[in-house]
Amino acid sequence: MAQFFEVHPDNPQQRLLKQAVSLLERGDVIAVPTDSSYALVCHLDDKDAVDKMRRIRQVDDKHHLTLLCRDLSELSNYARVDNKQYRLLKAATPGPYTFILEATKEVPRRVSHPQRKTIGLRVPEHPVLGALLALHGAPLLATTLIAPGESEPMNDAQEIRERFEKLIGGVIDAGACASEPTTVVDLTPLADGLDPVVIREGRGPLAVLGL
Repeated sequence: MAQFFEVHPDNPQQRLLKQAVSLLERGDVIAVPTDSSYALVCHLDDKDAVDKMRRIRQVDDKHHLTLLCRDLSELSNYARVDNKQYRLLKAATPGPYTFILEATKEVPRRVSHPQRKTIGLRVPEHPVLGALLALHGAPLLATTLIAPGESEPMNDAQEIRERFEKLIGGVIDAGACASEPTTVVDLTPLADGLDPVVIREGRGPLAVLGL
């Protein structure tokens, strides 16, 4: 049975977030609000939790999972970033963007793309998620919460609880999110002198990136 944490959207109660962090540390998958839609998150280094998250979403290892980071300095520990890539990252973070970058050795191979050795990374702009990441003290592995067989991300915490309460450890309810997925941009071509590739145009405006 999933635990349900109702928190203030701007000033979340620390004691409730600490309970949510405890769930993550014991290997649970939980649902959290972001600046785009709700997402499933788990501990980066917990293989069983990662496998469980993929099963819930019904995606394979070629589906890019995303690392949620507190800031750019944390992001640079997990991705190889050159000057051109960094300028774009700085212009768009924090915000509703996911960037595909070459993973460093800090990223377990099982969570990066099996052929390309890339990972999705983002710095979300959401007070509750920011506070959760700070308490956790490290990035969280995430995937947009899209129910199997559907195409739109879920946005209602109560509905998430009812649908997934036997599959996940908890739900953090901070009210409705902006019901639109992130803009996804592949920055790896920049390393070869090519232009970034827009994988998905979502909530983050491309103009911020000059695209």
